[in-house]
Amino acid sequence: MPDEVVTKALVRDVALPGGAGTLALVTMDNGFDHTKPNTFGPAGLKNLREALDGLAARAAAGEVAAVGLTGKPFIFGAGADLKVAAAGKDREQALMVARYGHEVFRGLGELGVPTFAFVNGLALGGGLEVALHCDYRTISSSAPAVALPECFLGLVPGWGGTYLLPRLVGPDKAAEVVVGNALNNNKMLDGAKAFRLGLADAMFEAADFLEQSLLWAADVLTGRTKVTRPEVSTDEAFWEGSLGAAKAMADLKLKGAAPAPYRAVELMRLARTATRDEAFEAESQAIADLATSEEFRSGIYSFDLVQRRAKRPAGAPDRGLARPVTTVGVVGAGLMASQLALLFVRRLQVPVVLTDLDQARVDKGVGYVHGEIDGLLAKRRISPDAANRLKALVSGSTDKAAFAAADVVIEAVFEDLDVKKQVLAEVEAVVSSECVLMTNTSSLSVSAMAADLKHPERVVGFHFFNPVAVLPLLEVVRGERTDDATLATAFAVGKQLKKSCVLVKDAPAFVVNRLLTRMLGEVTKAVDEGTPPEVAERSLDALGMPMPPFVLLQLVGPAVALHVAETMHAAFPDRFSVSANLGRLVAAGKTGIWSWDAEGKPYMDDATKALFEVGDTVLTADEVRAKALAAIAEEVRIMLDEGVVAEPQDIDLCMLLGAGWPFHLGGITPYLDRTGVSEAVTGRRFLPRGVASVPA
Repeated sequence: MPDEVVTKALVRDVALPGGAGTLALVTMDNGFDHTKPNTFGPAGLKNLREALDGLAARAAAGEVAAVGLTGKPFIFGAGADLKVAAAGKDREQALMVARYGHEVFRGLGELGVPTFAFVNGLALGGGLEVALHCDYRTISSSAPAVALPECFLGLVPGWGGTYLLPRLVGPDKAAEVVVGNALNNNKMLDGAKAFRLGLADAMFEAADFLEQSLLWAADVLTGRTKVTRPEVSTDEAFWEGSLGAAKAMADLKLKGAAPAPYRAVELMRLARTATRDEAFEAESQAIADLATSEEFRSGIYSFDLVQRRAKRPAGAPDRGLARPVTTVGVVGAGLMASQLALLFVRRLQVPVVLTDLDQARVDKGVGYVHGEIDGLLAKRRISPDAANRLKALVSGSTDKAAFAAADVVIEAVFEDLDVKKQVLAEVEAVVSSECVLMTNTSSLSVSAMAADLKHPERVVGFHFFNPVAVLPLLEVVRGERTDDATLATAFAVGKQLKKSCVLVKDAPAFVVNRLLTRMLGEVTKAVDEGTPPEVAERSLDALGMPMPPFVLLQLVGPAVALHVAETMHAAFPDRFSVSANLGRLVAAGKTGIWSWDAEGKPYMDDATKALFEVGDTVLTADEVRAKALAAIAEEVRIMLDEGVVAEPQDIDLCMLLGAGWPFHLGGITPYLDRTGVSEAVTGRRFLPRGVASVPA
């Protein structure tokens, strides 16, 4: 593969103490620093195979007593080279690479001498699987990420993971790693958690990890240390219960919309009774099927957006223009404002000042931040000193003069244009001429907010998504007069906050809320016209969205949804409607259309039913979904034509990171292309064939 970055297997002999003999230490290293992790493509696998063949001969000759495997500094291995995997065009090629990986990795268990994996850092996918093929494993306590993330990308662990892991730690823990964590936003284990789960036999500190691992290996070889592991039950009911729970999680998360986690469950089921050869061949066949699927291509596209495009936002100004930020002001002390204050103080570690209309609200906001910091301390995520330091940085006032020293002030007050204009004018009167003014508006015009200020060029939209600590997207909104220094500062702050920033034009509701409002509007409209709410609620199940539309409505809040719908209707009355039923829900003080029974199942109570006035047009779930997708396709095309973002990739990135659009769908535009909706509605695709899809 011409684009493969080859990971080499570098061998050196280490004389072990205590008469343990010579250990041949294999270091995996692709020649780059830790920012480019070790990966495996065909050439890398061949290099490892040749090293292991040589070591097998030496072991047979009695020259080595054991073989150890480790990685370059901070990195053990990151699995298959995804660029190489995506370059494959046919099933046979994918099958060949899968089989070859099995053939090479299993050699670690067939050398004739004990093998040790010294997991010194990041170990993902095939990087973890190659360790599982060894007889023994140690792990560094500082390893930041240990996982089998394949299901997250539309694949399954394909080099032994679905067979070796259940037989090592049991089907329940294996299912947690393979399916549960992958579908839980690609959750990673750290070194300590991986050790507690049983993935390693010993754990050592990073400072002398390799030295301690070698001493431990010597003790194992001489019998001074006995390695014992809990016996894994082969009881069929136990396995079926564990794997059934994993399937139920996949159903909950995806509703059958992606094949990979279900295939992984079936492969883990084989581990109970199948031979190694049978299980490995089943894995290879699964990889061959999935690697040439649309879901995998879309998953790779999503991964590339998040790993590359999100780190180099399109249209962002020169970073050198950004101003330093030493103090932050937050206007408001409600829940959103308090969440923002917590994020700013944790990430920037500078003084943060909250203001509100009265002392009680200020105290509540500051108390929230202090309480969250105390919670982090209780969970041992920060030290007592760090907790005290962070709490000391947070203060509150009822006087905006407290912002006098601020370099950035962000407002998070009620979503009303006049209110926000007044707040920004009051802030401008007390801050320096270079202070950047940010608005967390979800739908209002940044340009209109800044219009009456003396310095409108320093106002920028900085739209977070709720919950602030969880969702990684930041829509950075450039107003008509926002200057480059302000914009550069916003992007620099966003990066410090560890958010993924996307530059968007100052257009109503920007990207995520505009598309979600259009989609939710079509579903709501179907109910208004006569479709039962239960049918409309299931209409988007086939997309594998994180939550159905009316549960989303409940999370957002009907009042907020109504306000955004009214804003969008005012801007685009021909495409965005305002539901009279939604208005009645808000007027009645309802938190949503659903109540919940004792078993947690939703139903519409009589009082809510009495509020609804509906027509007699009944659609099926498929028909509702078709209307919603057609509306979204139309809106995406209009947004691109308007220049709301630079390219379709930016819309996809926003939906992935701000709306929980499933990774396996590749964002919204690949899905609309793949299903033919793009061409049917707009006359053309959003992306060329082969981008987020199987090459033509």
